[in-house]
Amino acid sequence: MNEWLILSGKGGTGKTTVASAFIHLSQVDAYADCDIDAPNLHLTTGNHENPVRIPFYGMEKALINQEKCYRCGLCRAHCRFHAINLVNHQYVIDTHACEGCAVCTLVCSADAIDMVKQQGGVISQYKNQNRFVTATLTMGSQHSGLLVSEVKKQLYASYDSIFSIIDGSPGIGCPVQASMVGSKLGIFVTEPSESGYSDLMRLIEMAQKYRLEFTVIINKADISEVLTKKITQMCQDNHIFLAGVIPYDNTCSKAINLGKSVIEYESPASNAIKEIYLKLMNKYNNKIKGE
Repeated sequence: MNEWLILSGKGGTGKTTVASAFIHLSQVDAYADCDIDAPNLHLTTGNHENPVRIPFYGMEKALINQEKCYRCGLCRAHCRFHAINLVNHQYVIDTHACEGCAVCTLVCSADAIDMVKQQGGVISQYKNQNRFVTATLTMGSQHSGLLVSEVKKQLYASYDSIFSIIDGSPGIGCPVQASMVGSKLGIFVTEPSESGYSDLMRLIEMAQKYRLEFTVIINKADISEVLTKKITQMCQDNHIFLAGVIPYDNTCSKAINLGKSVIEYESPASNAIKEIYLKLMNKYNNKIKGE
């Protein structure tokens, strides 16, 4: 399996714009959106209807059986996360604060507390001409990395594909680390800003720890010639393959507003993305259906 993982050290660099363009260009039959906090790849890939939704259960959290509870307060006294409150003369669990340590179950002499798995999100599978999987993390939920791993597992379950594209999360948190596992190539989309440069460096450091081969794309390259040169020089100094640069182009935002990929329009950005895509295909020699 050749898996291209498209990431950005920060939000707003154009990661999903590049991902949707590559999906259109390659006509890939397996792809996923692992930006579980704000998934939006479906908006530009035509996958909107009739998904199969699968609940995702993350960590266990405490639940008090009020019929068994003695109201002794030992659970609250021993909860270091302050997740147990007294409401209307009953002790109740704040599931957002509960860390699932289960100390309360150990101190409860009435055996009134159980650890129960909580739904931490929803996985959506779209099976039209291709296979597309995404997910949404429940607000305040934890184990985001596990949800990303489950998205990738569902993408490949009982499905044989030689090439896939993953739109990852911004940043360098747990979802990004989980998405790196099993990927063959990281495509890092950055922008010529100080924050873009700084976060790209953090992403590169993480990729090196995971021994992930990666390349860099500079989007909106003409908004700062100085910082574009700085990123280019950094790539040269560290022997990092710079796949190309994409100019700032209003067509991108217009396409997104219409639920389209920028690649469906003739524009400076789409032309640059096509050149980058061909360069990557030639360098990494992926076999794609129909070629």
